[in-house]
Amino acid sequence: MHPHAHGEHCAPDCAHDRAHDAAPALVPGPLALYIHIPWCVRKCPYCDFNSHQRPQELPVAEYVAALVRDLEFDLPNVWGRTVHSVFFGGGTPSLFPASAINDILAACSARLRFAPGTEVTLECNPGTAEFDRFEGYRAAGVNRLSFGVQSFDDGCLKALGRIHDSGEAERAVKLAQDAGLDNLNIDLMYALPGQTMAMALHDVERAVALEPAHLSHYHLTMEPNTVFAARPPQGLPDEDDAWAMQEACQQRIAEAGFGHYEISAYAKPGRQCRHNLAYWTYADYLGIGAGAHGKISFGHDGRILRHWKKKNPREYLAAFAADAGYGAHVGGDEDVLLPARPFDYMLNRLRLHAPFALTEFEQATGLSRAAIASEIAAAEARGWLEGNGEVYALTAQGRNFNNDLVSLFLKD
Repeated sequence: MHPHAHGEHCAPDCAHDRAHDAAPALVPGPLALYIHIPWCVRKCPYCDFNSHQRPQELPVAEYVAALVRDLEFDLPNVWGRTVHSVFFGGGTPSLFPASAINDILAACSARLRFAPGTEVTLECNPGTAEFDRFEGYRAAGVNRLSFGVQSFDDGCLKALGRIHDSGEAERAVKLAQDAGLDNLNIDLMYALPGQTMAMALHDVERAVALEPAHLSHYHLTMEPNTVFAARPPQGLPDEDDAWAMQEACQQRIAEAGFGHYEISAYAKPGRQCRHNLAYWTYADYLGIGAGAHGKISFGHDGRILRHWKKKNPREYLAAFAADAGYGAHVGGDEDVLLPARPFDYMLNRLRLHAPFALTEFEQATGLSRAAIASEIAAAEARGWLEGNGEVYALTAQGRNFNNDLVSLFLKD
């Protein structure tokens, strides 16, 4: 449902009203745009993202048209605001030709104000990218690529159900660099089936040798509703071995000149992912496409709105084809009420290693710092946060107990 169609807003209790009235005005942060391309060649057994096996023929033109209509419906919520980053996620966006990416970006930039030097990221699967497209993606406006490599060991790649091998991964990265795209991320996973410490470090060495600007380094997890959750693979490292892998790989990544700025993200100086920083600093983002999510703040009335779009791409496309307007059957939304905002904020912000100021919390949530005073005190008492009453930073122990720390801010 369109937010402006709400007859009334849910009203928090009087105590929360007073806290809200006493707080500084909510100040919307930078605006980002997320564009979801939901198809893959095949679904990986560990993946819990909204991805679907591609049909025999991708409905590229129909999907581009649907994305434009989707964006147009959301525009009234962001009139006058400037987009600072765009992220094509999936699924596998590199299944779409450069001409389609160009059409999407042209339509978006005609309807939204893009900041000079806007970061535009495209996720790529090394097994699907047609290498002669990299120049086309760059010409379309893509200036950052994120390669889902996961491992440079062919046995591990097979265990993960990936469709590329290590040679294809290296060739894809090098050809992108040859096309003039030097702002590259490489995704790696560790604690893989059959993986040893030496294998995990070898993956890091292979990635570092390609000289990317950014690395993402994730622990393989058995996410609910995945094939691996139902049938876990054999040979997974135990918890102690996985922890040792993480520490050794982190040390090697640091030695290679990458700053560890978020739980799983490492960047060369000045190359942090701007789009993901928008999520983690509780800034705003529009989400268009099948299964996309977004968050928009409204400074004039202090509301924070989360919206989402229908997940199944067939249903998403059918809704646009059948309806001249745009109704709740294409997506939905809900207000983030005041009691939920401290947890919502900290769930994102405490992923970052950089300190946060209480004024940032106030401006991002529209709440007074008094709303989290007891939780901050409890975190300090446990040794998870340290600060001076205005600025707080995660301690080493706080990083290790991040989930417990964030849970302190969850209201009953």
